[in-house]
Amino acid sequence: MAVQNAEEIYDADVDSGALSGFRVGVTAARKAEEQINLLERRGAQVVWAPALSVDPNRVDAGALRAVTEQIIGQKIDMFLATTGIGTRTWFDAAEEWGLLDQLLETLGGSEILARGPKSVGALRRRGLRELWAPESEEFDDVLEHLRGRDLTGKRIVVQEHGQSLSMVAHALTRQGAEVINVVVYRVESASDPEPMFRLVETLADGELDAVTFTSAPAVAAFMQAAGSVGLRDEVVAAFQADVVAACVGPVTAAAFEMWGVPTMVPDRSRTAAMVKMLQSELPLRRSGLMIELIGGHQLLLHDDAVILDGAEVKLSPAPAAVLGALVANPGNVVSRQALLAMLPSGTAGSEHAVEMAVARLRSALGTKAIQTVVKRGYRLAVAS
Repeated sequence: MAVQNAEEIYDADVDSGALSGFRVGVTAARKAEEQINLLERRGAQVVWAPALSVDPNRVDAGALRAVTEQIIGQKIDMFLATTGIGTRTWFDAAEEWGLLDQLLETLGGSEILARGPKSVGALRRRGLRELWAPESEEFDDVLEHLRGRDLTGKRIVVQEHGQSLSMVAHALTRQGAEVINVVVYRVESASDPEPMFRLVETLADGELDAVTFTSAPAVAAFMQAAGSVGLRDEVVAAFQADVVAACVGPVTAAAFEMWGVPTMVPDRSRTAAMVKMLQSELPLRRSGLMIELIGGHQLLLHDDAVILDGAEVKLSPAPAAVLGALVANPGNVVSRQALLAMLPSGTAGSEHAVEMAVARLRSALGTKAIQTVVKRGYRLAVAS
């Protein structure tokens, strides 16, 4: 029996007109053609502007080999695998050098922690098994898992994910560990920034319905481009209004938190799942968004109207802003910092303003409609 890949599964019942009339910006560099094809098959008009280099610049083979040889033969107590592509690239390079068996033997005797399913897959492909991986797929949760442990004298190998993890190394060193960073590749911005500038301008002009992001560095590059042309505030405002910032996974979405940009993330961190999410979400936003809350309540949002169980609810600007952020992430946690950034000018003095806005929103929608997630933020209590 043939095995279907993700694109075939998600395209099996594709509605070729589901995204007709919608314009979607795509910032991916790697595998962009696949994503564009998925969107265009559904009728979307795609504006492509790669945020990063199509082929991320890799460190010279000599440097990677040197750190590999440094690790081999040492007693490694812990290995943190952060990305699938980084882990695969490292192991493939070691295989070319004839060092793979020694590297796997060295790492195989350690406690292996993986950030998410892609790194888990890369490990298992080479016969290594992770001891633990967070459900969130967030590296911060890997660090939280280690926080408070006595790491004195522990030798930890950290595979970097395209951006420097030197601060992570410092934090682990403070816990007593000896850290060896393995820099497999560095992510570089696109060599020609002009398409990205045009995408930013198109978004600021209100001519896009969604923009997709497949990595945290792409988010950073996009926001840097927006700042370079003086349109960062306009871009943030567009995302806070009605443009969907579609992120492939929670790590990518977290990169938007500092800007107060609400994001949407699919159930599975896959490009095809993200496109399917847009296929459902964008038409709903045009016709009005219906959300099932716990307790059997129905929340309908259409333009500026908020309707709960058939009755219109009047909200002042602050709770309306909070609701907008929570609705953009139904069921997902939105941090207090992100909500604070979305409050109207003049009301966002401190996180206490967020608490007050949430209290007023609960008063309007019911106390169980908004859930508090301790130390993380708030989420809309959607029916499962």
